[in-house]
Amino acid sequence: MQKIAKLVPFALVSIVLGAGCSSTPSSNTPDGSSTGTADTSSPASSSSPSSGSSGSSDSGSSDDGTTEGKHAVEVTAAYVTGAGPRSIGDAKGKVVILDFWGTYCGPCKASFPKYQALLDQYGKDLAIIAVSEDETDSAKEDDLKKFAKDRGAKFVILWDKNKAAAKKYNPGTMPTSFVIDKDGKIVHIHTGFKDDEEKKISAEIKDLLK
Repeated sequence: MQKIAKLVPFALVSIVLGAGCSSTPSSNTPDGSSTGTADTSSPASSSSPSSGSSGSSDSGSSDDGTTEGKHAVEVTAAYVTGAGPRSIGDAKGKVVILDFWGTYCGPCKASFPKYQALLDQYGKDLAIIAVSEDETDSAKEDDLKKFAKDRGAKFVILWDKNKAAAKKYNPGTMPTSFVIDKDGKIVHIHTGFKDDEEKKISAEIKDLLK
């Protein structure tokens, strides 16, 4: 029984590490693997609404926020590279994947090619806005560009240098993505990037485009 008790925490840590990284690079190694248990205090999973700040005080409307069922609060961050709408407002009429990520995040290396494949599949009906949460003292703009280029990602990359977007959306785990419908409403939230995650997101996009 003692041996089993020792194995259970190790198994749980292994599962978490495969799903996502901490929201800051300090707890992750340069290759994207975590040095400890990933922070799972993100606002929500894809199956439940976020418990984070609604962001309504920033947006000025009680119908705006960062939870499922609310109209997505706008994101303002520095443009780095990529083609397509650079804000949620500019992407109105399209389904949007608003993705929070970091160059230090292992699962983000897997998610970027999958997101590009979705963009190739759905074309003009889909917009992807990827918001980097890299610290300015540990990454440069060229690092973000290289990360995207190495993974064939051509969608828009923004850099949340002052953490204004993170304060609104509170993405505790990297990556965390928000699927937003054509009217700007958050309909799904995905915490981490697990096996076959893109299939779930693809089904959601297809349903929103009906």
